[in-house]
Formats: sequence, structure tokens, C-alpha cells
Amino acid sequence: MKPSGPLFTLLAGLLLGIFMLSLNATTGTRATSSSHDVTATPTPAAPVPSTAPPTSPSPTETLPADSDYAGRTADDTASVAVSVRDGKAIGYFCDGRSRESWLKGDVKDDGSMALSGTDGARLDGVLRAGKIDGKVKVGDRTWQFTAAPAVKPSGLYRATAEVRGAKIVGGWIVLQNGRQVGILNRDGKPAAAPRIDPASGAVTVDGTRLTARPVVP
Repeated sequence: MKPSGPLFTLLAGLLLGIFMLSLNATTGTRATSSSHDVTATPTPAAPVPSTAPPTSPSPTETLPADSDYAGRTADDTASVAVSVRDGKAIGYFCDGRSRESWLKGDVKDDGSMALSGTDGARLDGVLRAGKIDGKVKVGDRTWQFTAAPAVKPSGLYRATAEVRGAKIVGGWIVLQNGRQVGILNRDGKPAAAPRIDPASGAVTVDGTRLTARPVVP
């Protein structure tokens, strides 16, 4: 028996409705999936502040305002002493026999110094790392030297006086090991100087007691 017309029409409409509902559900699912299927651009991470301390320039070496230096020449034939006070310097070269020279000049901020004496004598040096390296020219010869810090009683000493009508000028370098090198001039005639007592500066010249004092600029 064939279904009647109205029943067939109702059945066909029901099937069509079910098909449309299934189609909409599938389309909606795909649309929803498509709306979320987007490649996201990553947000760049914020830079992390550096915790490293800033780089500071190397500190400039501070030169000592008051200091004394003493040492030997490279050939170990003479001694050199330099006394520095507030950018001024006095130097003394002495071989302990007959050759000596007193020199003076300024010390620059970089530690360099150019001291001059009589008869063209010259001392050129650099105060750096707690010592003086340089050269000294006396007469027709030049000596290289290094002078290390001299703490009293080591250092540079000088005595002047008139003894028995003669003008006496004495210079002494007391080295760090206690060794003394000096020249005593009697009316301009040099000779090896007698030892001084570094603690008091006392020295006896021709029976007369003198006092050798530390030399400062």
C-alpha cells in the first residue's frame, strides 16, 4: 500500500529538517575551529635590567706628598737619593770618593722629574709604583739608577759648618741596609766622609762635633 500524499510530504519535510540541522551543526563547528586557528605573534620579552656594576676608569695613582728614596746605580758604583715634598724634589748623587752633585727641580703630576745641578748635572726620573727609576748625568758620565722608599734612619743628610777656618759641606746617603755613602768637602776639596750617627745625625770632623740633618726641598 502506497503512503498517502500528505504523509509522504510530511516525511520528506522531516528528513530535510534533520539534514539541515546536521549541516548547520557541522558548519558551526568548523567556523568555531577556524576562528581559533590563528597564528599568534609572540610578544617580545621585556629586557632584563643588567645587574653588572658600571665600569669605572682606572684610578690615577696618587703621588705621595712627602717621601724619600735611596738606591744604587745600575753598575753599583754610586748612590742616588731623592727627597720629595709637595711637588718639589732635591736629589744627591755620590760615589763616596770624589764625585758628587746636588740637584733640584719639580715633580709633575705624572711623577716625572727633571732635576738640575751645577756644571750641567742632571737627573731625569719617574716616580711610579713606589720607586724612582731614572738616570743621572754628572760630568761626562751617565748612570742608570733605581731608588726605593727610604724610611728614617735611611735617607739623605747634609751638614755645613766652618771648622778651623775651613768651609765644611758634607753629604750622606744612608741606604735601607744601613750602608752609608758620603763626601765631605773642605774648601771645595772632596774626600770620603766619616760616618754619621743616623739616629742623631752626629758626626765628628777634625775633632769638631757637627750635626747632619735630613734634607728636604
